[in-house]
Amino acid sequence: VPALATEPRFAQRLREHLEEEQLLDGRYRLQEVPCGRVALPVLEEKLSQLQLPQEMPCRLVWIQDPVPSRAARRQTPAQKLRDELRRLLGESWSEELERDVPRAWQRHGDLVLLSEDSFSAAPWEKLGPVLWETVASALGAQRLARRGRVLPDGMRSPSVTLLLGQDGWVEHVDNRIRYTFDVTKCMFSPGNITEKLRVASLPCSGEVLVDLYAGIGYFTLPYLVHTAAAFAYACEWNSHAVEALRRNLVLNGVQDRCHIHHGDSRQLELRDVADRVNLGLIPSSEEGWPVACRVLKKGTGGVLHIHHNVETFPAPAPPQTLILQAEQGSPEGGGSDGEVQYPMEDSGKETLGARIRPEWQRWAEATAARIQELLAELHGQPWRTSILHIEAVKSYAPHVHHLVLDLECRPVLP
Repeated sequence: VPALATEPRFAQRLREHLEEEQLLDGRYRLQEVPCGRVALPVLEEKLSQLQLPQEMPCRLVWIQDPVPSRAARRQTPAQKLRDELRRLLGESWSEELERDVPRAWQRHGDLVLLSEDSFSAAPWEKLGPVLWETVASALGAQRLARRGRVLPDGMRSPSVTLLLGQDGWVEHVDNRIRYTFDVTKCMFSPGNITEKLRVASLPCSGEVLVDLYAGIGYFTLPYLVHTAAAFAYACEWNSHAVEALRRNLVLNGVQDRCHIHHGDSRQLELRDVADRVNLGLIPSSEEGWPVACRVLKKGTGGVLHIHHNVETFPAPAPPQTLILQAEQGSPEGGGSDGEVQYPMEDSGKETLGARIRPEWQRWAEATAARIQELLAELHGQPWRTSILHIEAVKSYAPHVHHLVLDLECRPVLP
């Protein structure tokens, strides 16, 4: 980097001069150079504006291996990205571009996946490939991609554009499980990590699992790797996800304990095999309920893990509470309806803490009743269903929560 070298006794005055002229490169620290001098790094893109102060002897030098400043070492990746782009654009930088720079992204190995609203303003297009090279460098990535909207093809296929690099295959590690997939062909939801961790802690030793919507193995793999499940039947109709699932089973050494059914799970021919069924499809897995009932062991039953998006509207606060808040200027208080509080991962779209809310309980009870009816119709004998747990995975949208119902289903023995 370019720097101004001067005698040590002039270093502070030179720093003040460069800061006043906005020429100092804050990424690097003052460094010693030959002949007993010290050098202050300056911004390369502003060299044309550099005027050497006559009152202190200094000259322009180049530092081959600059040492990062303490401030630079403390920078977050998002701050570093904004600083690099601000330097790249110089006087063209604006508040509009500032708002267009992402604050968050997904990282998969050496590939960074940007959100769909990143760098959407027209001025970015003029920079061409140098923009993506700068972004990748600032974020410590070799490859760069940007998400689009999920395609309405029934398979939740992603619309992802590679911005830098030629290959979309990446590897991601969650809870000591290795997942590999092509980001341009398969979805990966980091927001489901809490449910994957919960699944990995379930007592499934010796059990047979049927995963009706396996994807790349989001839940199939935790069951096989961490819960000591004996065997899994994984159903998936997206050929790209099936290819990733095959690779992931091998990567984690569990390929001999899983059979993949490539096709529509509603057409699954399996019956009477499962101790546990995972129905990990949102916004609703209801189309899979009849299949889940058929694959449960008819003699002993088992547990269904039913995913669903449930809409919840906030209850209005009592009038006296509103008056108290107005008088005190306090924010909206916590729930006073007696609902049990417990933590949940939030997607950022809603900041309320999770609660066992009446809508959730009503949905769970209605689902349990419907499953009980399906089982009785299928087997010609009564069954009982019991709600074991309602898990809030994340806030999916304002007032909409992704829930999982753990439902125990057992035949009523004569």
